[in-house]
Amino acid sequence: MLYQAYEFAHAIVSPYRAMAIAGGKMLRNPLNPLGQTAVGEAIAAALDVFESVTRRYDKPEWHLKDPEVSPGVFAKLDITRVWEKPFCDLVHFKREKKALKGRKDPKVLVVAPMSGHYATLLRGTVEALIPDHEVYITDWADARTVPVSKGRFDLEDFIEYVRDMIRFLGENVHVIAVCQPGPPVLAAISLMSDDNEACVPATMTYMGSPIDPRKSPTVPNKLATERSIEWFENRVINRVPLPYAGVMRRVYPGFLQLTGFMTMNLERHYKAHMQLFQNLVANDGDSVEKHRIFYDEYLAVMDLTAEFYLQTIQTVFQEAALPRGKMRCRGRRINPALIKRTALLTVEGANDDISGVGQTTAAHKLCSGLPDAMKQDYLHPEVGHYGVFNGSKWRKDIKPVIARFIRAHPTPTAGKT
Repeated sequence: MLYQAYEFAHAIVSPYRAMAIAGGKMLRNPLNPLGQTAVGEAIAAALDVFESVTRRYDKPEWHLKDPEVSPGVFAKLDITRVWEKPFCDLVHFKREKKALKGRKDPKVLVVAPMSGHYATLLRGTVEALIPDHEVYITDWADARTVPVSKGRFDLEDFIEYVRDMIRFLGENVHVIAVCQPGPPVLAAISLMSDDNEACVPATMTYMGSPIDPRKSPTVPNKLATERSIEWFENRVINRVPLPYAGVMRRVYPGFLQLTGFMTMNLERHYKAHMQLFQNLVANDGDSVEKHRIFYDEYLAVMDLTAEFYLQTIQTVFQEAALPRGKMRCRGRRINPALIKRTALLTVEGANDDISGVGQTTAAHKLCSGLPDAMKQDYLHPEVGHYGVFNGSKWRKDIKPVIARFIRAHPTPTAGKT
C-alpha cells in the first residue's frame, strides 16, 4: 500500500504544483509590478523551490558534448543502443571515425550501479573517458517499466547479463565497475576465467565497491546487517501500481532509496535548498543552474526488482558471501583466485561514507592467482564516494591512473586459467 499512498500523495500535490508554476510565471512577467518588489521576488523564489521539491523527475538525458580526441579536433558523438535485454541496454558512445584518424583506443565497459539512480549519474565518468577510449555503459531498466511477463531479475541474472555484454564486446575489453556492481562483476569475470573464455577482460577496475563490506563498515553497511532479510521484505518491498507497465511487479521503490540517501545528509540538502531560495531572490543564475543540474540527476530514481534487492542485501552485505568463498551463481561457486589473465585495479576514496576504506581493496586478496605486476591499488586522500567517479579530482587525479593502467595491460595475459 505504500507505493499507492505515494502515488496518491503525488496526485494530490500536482494541482498545487501547477499553480506554483503559473504563479511563478506571473510574478516574473516584466509587466507585473509586484514581481519587481522584494516581496514579489521572495514569493516567486518560494514557488520555484516548492515546484522543484514536488516534481517527479524523469530519467535524465546524457547531454554530452562532442569530445576533443586530439588537440583542436572534436569527434561527433553518436549515442546508440547496441545490445538490449528486458532489464538492461548496452549504450555505446560512438565517436566519429574520421576524427580519430585510424586510432584504435581501448574498449571500456563501464558497469553502472543498479542501486536507485540511472546510469546518467556517471555522466562525468563517461565524459572524462570518452576522448581516449571507446566507451560502453550498462543502462539498467527501471523495474516499474518492465512488464511482469518479462520475468524475474535477480543478482544471478545481473552476473549473467555482465558476462553476455563482455562476450558481445569481444576480446581485449576493459571493465570498470562503479560501486554496487563490484561483487557481481568480479563474480562474472571469475566464472569466465573458470571457463577459460577467450574474451575474458584485459583489465578490471573496481571503484568504491563493497567487495568485502565487513571492512570499515559504514552506515548503509550496518543498516543492511542489523535487520533480518524478512524485515526488508516486509517493510520496503511493494507492488508497482497502475498505470505503469510493470504493474504488480514486486519492487524496492526508488523513492524509498532516495529517502535513505537524503536522510544520510539531510542537513546538507536542507541548506542546499535554502541557498537555492536565496540565489533565486538574488537572481544568481549560475548558482541556480548548478543546483538544478545536480538535483535533476540526484532526484531521478528508479525501482529495483524485489528479488535483486533482497538477494543483494543478503548475499553481499549480510552474508559477505564473496569474501567468505560462499557466493554462488547458478549453483557454481565463485572463486576469484581462478582469475589469472585479467589485471586488477582498485580505487577508493579516504572519505567514502558508502563503501569504507578497505572494502574495495579486498579484491586483491581474493584474486590470489594474479601476480603483483598485474595488481594496483589507488587511494585518493581527499574524495568521498561520489568524488571517486565524478568531479574535478576524478578528472585530474583518478581518471589518469585508470587510463595508464588500461594501456599498461592492453590484452589478457596469455595462458590457460
